[in-house]
Amino acid sequence: MKKSSVLDKVTLKYLRSLAHGLKPVVSLGKNGLTEAVTAELDGALGHHELVKVKLSETDRERLQEQLDALCKSTRATSVQQIGHTATLFRRNEKKPVIDLALAKR
Repeated sequence: MKKSSVLDKVTLKYLRSLAHGLKPVVSLGKNGLTEAVTAELDGALGHHELVKVKLSETDRERLQEQLDALCKSTRATSVQQIGHTATLFRRNEKKPVIDLALAKR
């Protein structure tokens, strides 16, 4: 999925720096994107806003399709993808966890 136009380059760089030390919290297995995986990822995004996901596909195009489906089903933005690990961000409007104003400093 293309980077969101809502997040500028400075903000994306800031989110990537925050994600550096994170471990994947959700791993897609051989069944791919299921309702249980979507629910788990939705909960993790609601609580943390920034999460890493381990993707299961081996083909580059299918890997991108899997990432696009994840982003669409959870209304998240892809911050970065390195190999089989993707970082997703979704703002929690009620209780923001990450202060995006710090990205502008």
